[in-house]
Formats: sequence, C-alpha cells, structure tokens
Amino acid sequence: MKSIILLKSFSLAALVGVLSACASFKAERVNEAKADEKAMEITDTWVDGDTIRVMDGSLKQLYAHKRFKEYLSQQNGKRIKLFVGEIRNNTSESYFPVKDLEDAFLEKLSNSDEFTLIDAARREALLKEITYQNDGMVDPKQSKKIGRQSGADVMIFGDINMKPESREGKTIKTYSVNLRLTNIETSEEICRTREKINKFSSGGSSW
Repeated sequence: MKSIILLKSFSLAALVGVLSACASFKAERVNEAKADEKAMEITDTWVDGDTIRVMDGSLKQLYAHKRFKEYLSQQNGKRIKLFVGEIRNNTSESYFPVKDLEDAFLEKLSNSDEFTLIDAARREALLKEITYQNDGMVDPKQSKKIGRQSGADVMIFGDINMKPESREGKTIKTYSVNLRLTNIETSEEICRTREKINKFSSGGSSW
C-alpha cells in the first residue's frame, strides 16, 4: 500500500513537471517581414528582405547625392526620363535573383515624383506594333506615328558582386550592389551608389 502511494506521488510530481515545462514554452507566429528578418540573420541565402533593404538604401544614397541634387535642380520641375540598363550578376551564384532586384527597383522608381520610366526592354515590341499600325491594317486616324516615342534622359547601370570568407567557423558573404546613373546625352556619370549586405551561416565555405 505504501509503495502504491509513493508511485502515485511520483507520477503526480512528474505530471506537474511536464505541465510546468509546457507553460514555459511559447510558440511564436511571425509575419513574412519578421521571417525575412530572421532568415537574414541565420542564413547566407539572399531573401526578399535583402532586396528591399538594398533598394531602399540605394535610393536613399541617390537622393542624398550632391551631383544628383544639382542635376535635379536643372530640370526646373520636369520629370527625368529614365530607363534601367543591364544590372550584371558578377557573383558565382547563377541563381541570384537579379530580375527580382530589377523589378523591385523599377517599382520604387515608378512611384517617385522625379522619374518617368522608359520601357526600353519592350521597345522592340512597341516598334513592331507601331509598324503594324502604319502598314495599312489600322485606321490612319487611330494609328500611332513613328518618331513620337520619348527619349530617355538618363540610364542606370549596375553590378552585383559577392566576396565570400570563412571566419571563426562561419561562412560570410559580403554582397555589394553598385548602381551608376549616367547622362545619355553627354555620357557623363551623374552619380553612383554602393549598398552592402552581409550574410552569414554556421556552415563552411562551399566555393
């Protein structure tokens, strides 16, 4: 009888311990932004949050640049007509999301008050449509005329570089996103920006 009482006491104590442990455990549900923030801290893989940080940082540098401010003041309130040229992936990572980065950059520029975007990437398709409209297939009163497209004032070129290192058992990648704003008419560089992102993981280098 005594052994049964001791067994019951032990079981009750174990149950109390389990319940206490459960009470101290807290499950956390995080949103997408928080998940990206955590991923940036624990993985060397590029995530959406990195793209946003780089684009925000690059635009902040652009608007603060002395020569860009001078060029902007010379426009007398007119929007600058811009198209984004090639942004080259110079990293060893063929999967680096260059297109996502370009799209994010274009989205932010399209919402600005300073720029009008020229769709250079679709220029050939637009020319084909205009040519079709002027081949007699479309009412002349409705067809668009060749020679009326807007010409860009400036172009943006870019390079993405990455330097990997191993330090104290961690793999560290330093990404550098470099952008250059160039005056098309004069070929003069107006300004350039450089935004860096450091990524790390506990694994060793794979290069």
